This record gives sequence, structure tokens and C-alpha cells, in this order.
Amino acid sequence: MTQTTDHGPALPQTPELPVPVQSGRRAALMACLVRGATAAGLGLGVLTVLVMMVWISSPYPDSGPHGALHVAASLWLLAHGTELVRSDTLYGTAAPVGLVPLLLVALPAWLIHRATRDALVPDGTGLRPGPSPRGAVCAVTLGYLLVGTAAAVYAAGGPIAPGPLSAACHLPLVALAAAATGVWAANGPPPLRLPVPPPARLPARLREPLMRAALPGSRFEAAARAATAATAVLIGGGALLVAAALVWHADATQDSFLHLARIWSGRLAVLLLGIALVPNAAVWAAAYGLGPGFALGTGATATPLALSGDPALPSFPLVAIVPAQGPGTPLNWSSAVVPVAAGLAVAVFAAARADAVRRRDTAGDALLAAVLCGLAVAVLAAAAGGPLGTDRLAEFGPVWWSAGAAALLWTAGIGVPGALLVREWRGRGTGGLSAVRAGAGVRARGGTGAPEPQPPLPAPAAPAAPAAPAGPVGPAGPAAPESPGRTPVRPTAPPGTPKAPAQAKALEVLDSLDAEAEPYDYLPPDGWAERRGRPTSDGNAPPPAGPVDPARPWAAPPSPWPSAPSAVRPPSPAKPRKPAAQPPATDGDRPGS
Repeated sequence: MTQTTDHGPALPQTPELPVPVQSGRRAALMACLVRGATAAGLGLGVLTVLVMMVWISSPYPDSGPHGALHVAASLWLLAHGTELVRSDTLYGTAAPVGLVPLLLVALPAWLIHRATRDALVPDGTGLRPGPSPRGAVCAVTLGYLLVGTAAAVYAAGGPIAPGPLSAACHLPLVALAAAATGVWAANGPPPLRLPVPPPARLPARLREPLMRAALPGSRFEAAARAATAATAVLIGGGALLVAAALVWHADATQDSFLHLARIWSGRLAVLLLGIALVPNAAVWAAAYGLGPGFALGTGATATPLALSGDPALPSFPLVAIVPAQGPGTPLNWSSAVVPVAAGLAVAVFAAARADAVRRRDTAGDALLAAVLCGLAVAVLAAAAGGPLGTDRLAEFGPVWWSAGAAALLWTAGIGVPGALLVREWRGRGTGGLSAVRAGAGVRARGGTGAPEPQPPLPAPAAPAAPAAPAGPVGPAGPAAPESPGRTPVRPTAPPGTPKAPAQAKALEVLDSLDAEAEPYDYLPPDGWAERRGRPTSDGNAPPPAGPVDPARPWAAPPSPWPSAPSAVRPPSPAKPRKPAAQPPATDGDRPGS
């Protein structure tokens, strides 16, 4: 027994559409919060692994694993600029440690930057709402600060504890700055806007630059580009000075490295610390080349002119490259090449838009770039130095205000006149090239560059009746005498002569172009072929132009001048013409009839 069923018509299959996620922006902000906490955990975990590796490999650990974890949390906070306090000193007094390795700061800054940037990347479907830039910055920073607060509370009971006030100031500042760079990388630079409009009391000379600075492609962008280049040149030149000093003092550096630690785990820790302090040394060397130098304790300063005072130098490889006490040598003075190169960088970049602005605008760009470079150097100098203890060790590194002022003076003193010189040089080269291109056919008179006056165009002559040919007869008719002027004149047909439509239109276009064009300076002058001794195709003077054919008035006469020397070709042999058909002769026409 079979059971049959009657199936109705099949329904059309519709593709499955993705269902929008009904989570809203709250879920996106929660994801940003988790990203910030994850970034903090990754940075803390990397430093913890390094500290635990050194602690495990050490044969004489001073404390247990809890002490190593406390040190790892303190180092993570130090990477954000937090000042640490050592309580177990030889004298029993607390000693601050505020010298932050700048390379160590790159790790948390990069993690926060990447977390914010990835949070703003769309998912590709457009169904899941993303956070706003401001919301992403706040959520990532909040998640990061939650983990940072827990780490600060945990590290407070260790031998090297973070300062509460310093941690409360530096940790949010670094997190917000790195998150802002992540938004910049995801959405581009934010538009520059003035917080309030300039007051009407300001004169127009000050109001206009302030309002113009907020426009895209303004002077501020050009100056910021020049300042960035100058700052990079300063720091890069400082790194080259450090490398040269390490090679020059290789023996002292090696002795300090070998005697500071006897076992390989300690030497590994010294090596890692030295690598983390390389950016600090580059900033110190840049301040040394600028002139103010850097402090080696409260009673000593190292400058290119001299090393004065009694330096409090700890035993460390990077400290072993400091010049000896006494006046400087020409080798020390040669470090001034670094700020000179920075000034030249300002000049080159500030003159980049000199083709569209005036001289004073170029000078203003260079001066503004010098101010921005001075501010950047002051910030880097403040971040690269700090105390290593109390009394004589309370001050190490460059003084931020003196380093910034020196950078301003060097870059402004070289950049402003250098930008004007580069502008003039580029304008001269561009103007010369334009003159060569625009002055084609204009002859210079006496080397002064003044164009030679050209004779006026002769009036068009009326067509003459065809005369007996004085020379060889061409396809266009008998040859006419040579025109007295050196400029060929387009013949005109008598009024009422029919013209072909296409040729008439082309002739009108050519006449309109000739009316706007300059004289035909590219044609050779009178007697050019005779003076040059260059014969024509038949060995004689150039043939005169033929007369106008009344039946073909639009046809131009053949040019009486030869082509370019390389284009002169021998004339092709004329084809023999067939005699015209004569009517049959009649009896009356035959001779003898």
C-alpha cells in the first residue's frame, strides 16, 4: 500500500540575509574597554616575562618571586613616566628614580595606539555599529587605567614603589596621547580649529594669520612638516654622535660593561637597560651639539666648550663615553654640525611652497617651524632626563628650557635666511626653464635677454595675372618672383571665388591662429641658404613660390625655403607626361593640302 500526498507549488528560495546585531553602540564601547585592558595586560606581561627570566637565571636572587613581580609592575609604571622611589638604600633614606628609558615607553604607547586604531576599523558588513572616535578614546583609556590602577596598588608594597601622585598624572596622560594617535591613524588628522574666534581688538595683521592657520594646507601644516624634519635631523644626528663616541671610547665602554656585572644574567640586564636608554642618549647628544649640553649631577655640566664641575658619574657603559674634564677640543666643537643640518632641513622644507607665496610668507613658515622645533626639543629633553637619587644625583640630563631655546635659535638663525635663499634658487631655476620654453623663437640681443623687435607682417598682395614662366613650371603653375619679406604671406582669393567647405573652414581657423600668434621667428632669414653655403635640392637658390591657382584658392603655394638640414631629400624624378590627345587631322589640315 502506497500513500500519496499532493504537494502544493514550491515556494521560491530567498537568500538568507544577515540579521542586524541589535547591540547598539554600548557593545562597541564595551569592546573598546576590553581592548584597552588587553593592551595593558600585554605590556605588563612582556615586562614580567623579562624580569622573571633575569630573576630565574640569577644565582643570587635577593628576593622571592613576589619581589620580582613587584619590580616588573614598577618597571611597567616607569615606562609611563611614573617616578619610582627606592626605600632600601645604603643611607636608609628614600631615593627617587625619575630617569625614564624612552625605548621602554614605546611598548605601551604602541599597544594603546593599535587597540584604538583596530576598534575604529569597520567590520565590513556595516551591520554592527562602531564607536565614535571620542567614545573609542575614552573607552580604551578607561580599560587601560583599570589595569594600571591595579598594577600601581600591587607595586606599592615592593622595594621600588611608584609615587602615587606621579602615577595619577603620567598614566592617564600617556594613555590619552597614544589613543589619540590611534584615532589619527584610523580617521586621518583632525581638522585644525580655533577654540574661540580671535577677538576683534586684535589688529588685522594678527587676526588674518590666526584665521588662515585653521584652513587645510595652511602655513601651520607646512611649518609642522619642516619642524618634524628638523627634529628628526637633531635626534638622528645625536644618535650618530653617540655611535661615534662609543667607537672612540670602546675600551672604557667595554671595561665598564664587564666590571658592572660578573655573571651573564647580570650582563644581560645591563645590556637590555643600555638598549632602552639609547634614545635618551641621542637626546642628550643633540642637546650637547646645540650648546647647552646636559647635567651630570647638580654640580657638573658637559658642553662642547668644556666639562665643568665635579661630575657624579655612575658606573655604566653609556656614561663612559662622556668627554674628559677640561676645555673642549675641535673634535667636540664638530658636534655643531647637527644643529646646522637641522637648520638646513627647516630651510628646505619651509621653501617647499615658495612658488605660491611671498617672501615674507616663506620667512614666516621657517620661523614658525623653528618655534615648533624648539617646543619639540624641549619636550624631549624634559622626558629624557630625571633624577637618579638625592643630593648630587638629583639632576641628570639636559635642561629642557635651555635645550628648547637653543634649538629655536639655531633653526631660526639658519632656517629663515636659508629658506629665502632656497626660494630664490628654485625660482631662478624655474624661471629660467619657463623662459626657455616660453621664449622659443625669440632671439636674445647682445646677451641681455631682451627680445629682438620683429618686422611687421606685410600686407597680403592681390593675386596677379599669370605671366610667362621664367623658370621651371610646376604642378601649381609658373614660378613667381621671390617675396621680399622673410615671412611667407598666405594668399587670398578674389572675392566671389568659390571655396571648398572643409578647406574654407580650415583656412578660417588658421587665419584666426595667425592673428593671435607671434611673427614666424622659426623661419630662416633672407639669404640664409646663400650665407650658409647650403644649396637647395637642385644646387641653385630656393625656387620662388608659385602664383595662386584661381580654381584652387585654398591651396597654399609651395614654400620657397628648404626643410631642416637633416630632412632635405633629393627631388624625385618627374614622371613623363603623356601627350595630350590631338583631334584627328582633316584633309585641310594636312600639309600639302
